Amino acid sequence: MRDVQSDPELQDLVRRFVTPDRRYLRLGGGLLRLSSVERSTFVRDLAQAAYDITPAELGILFEGGWRERKTAAWLVAVAHRTEFRDLIGRLLLASEGPYAGAAYCVALAKFGSAADAALLSAYLDHYLSRPDLDYDQAVVLGTLLYLDGALGSDHTTRFLAPGGPWDRWLEVRVVAALGPHNCRQAVQRLCAFVDETAEIFASLDCGSRS
Repeated sequence: MRDVQSDPELQDLVRRFVTPDRRYLRLGGGLLRLSSVERSTFVRDLAQAAYDITPAELGILFEGGWRERKTAAWLVAVAHRTEFRDLIGRLLLASEGPYAGAAYCVALAKFGSAADAALLSAYLDHYLSRPDLDYDQAVVLGTLLYLDGALGSDHTTRFLAPGGPWDRWLEVRVVAALGPHNCRQAVQRLCAFVDETAEIFASLDCGSRS
């Protein structure tokens, strides 16, 4: 992991893409609380950032801490850079730090393929067997529910079966986890935000070729 405090190259990318307008803090649930004016500005600026950043620069952000990785995942989702799918899957499974897991889920949800569902399923196979860990189990399951709806698949059936992995994981939770169906609704709203931003991104891309 690259340390932003001692890495001038990463510092420059953070200044350009992560911290403007507190971007890394707003990405996620904070987006749903923006006013219409704030949302319009944020969408435009996020689309521009997704357009401006290069794949190499995204790779560097993914080597940083949670702020950098969270932002990179959103930029990848907006630009639909599916070449980062496997990296995002590995980072999600590794769960090396807090706060970025939901961003990885949004990116995989927007990629929207059976390969993305497989990565989410691999996470659940591992972490629903670890009731001592309260990481991103609920949001990952909610994202898989979202993908099942989009793909017409049934990957979540075995996880949500009565007495199955989700029920067994919940049995030992001191505090009840947010339900996966609520998480699915949140992911759906965040994906709609990505779609809105991606439309502006596409217009920037078309404009550069005209």
